[in-house]
Amino acid sequence: MLVATKNPPAQLIVTWPLLPDDFQLPDDPVEDETQPLIAAALRQPLTAFPELMQDALIVSNFALCAGISFPSSSDEPRTICKAPDWMYVKPVNPKNVSQVRRSYTPHTEGTIPQIVMEFLSETYGEEYSVEFTQRVGKWFFYEQIIKVPRYVIFRATTAHLEVYALESEHYKLEAADENGRFWIPGLNLFLGIWEGTHEHRTGYWLRWWNAGGELLLWSEERAEQERLRGDRERDRAQRLAEKFRQAGIELDDEE
Repeated sequence: MLVATKNPPAQLIVTWPLLPDDFQLPDDPVEDETQPLIAAALRQPLTAFPELMQDALIVSNFALCAGISFPSSSDEPRTICKAPDWMYVKPVNPKNVSQVRRSYTPHTEGTIPQIVMEFLSETYGEEYSVEFTQRVGKWFFYEQIIKVPRYVIFRATTAHLEVYALESEHYKLEAADENGRFWIPGLNLFLGIWEGTHEHRTGYWLRWWNAGGELLLWSEERAEQERLRGDRERDRAQRLAEKFRQAGIELDDEE
């Protein structure tokens, strides 16, 4: 889908306020049961890599905030919050253990998100909205206000994936490589579609591959890989012991 972003008034001012504790965040419901599963499946393999997790904020359906105002308008300054279905930010400023992070304001609490994602349901919502007057659309918010370098839109039911890169202040649709994947700077990983079963759901998933083309495994896949490796090592030891016995060499059993 091609989206033509309206040019905002030149006097649009963006600020980065911390939300007050009593700020009422929108409580938008998750649109379907697959969205939390897809979000969790994106985060889980990253936990095996400390360099990706340290000082990072990896969240889903979490408020990303900024302030906007138009000095020539009589309207009051507004604080805008959108909740991407998945977001990766690194680095972020640490919180005290007693503090609970309810939202994230770039520049004030850390850097701009490297990537935000939206998972489409059966009907389109704000994902392609360039509105910025009465209601600020997500597309406009990510592109013109936050200026997120990569914006991903994914429809799991049809395996439709769009990756947009911010170029010259506007999103440009990226082309996939020969493997159908997209390079994501900031994470230095490829993003692509994988079909299979995970968490009792069979269908299309978003997954990560490293620069060498190796799939980043989920924890259960890593456990299965270790189990198979252990089985191969035991088989090898048994074959070697059998060769020694055939040669008349007895090996002492180790405790």
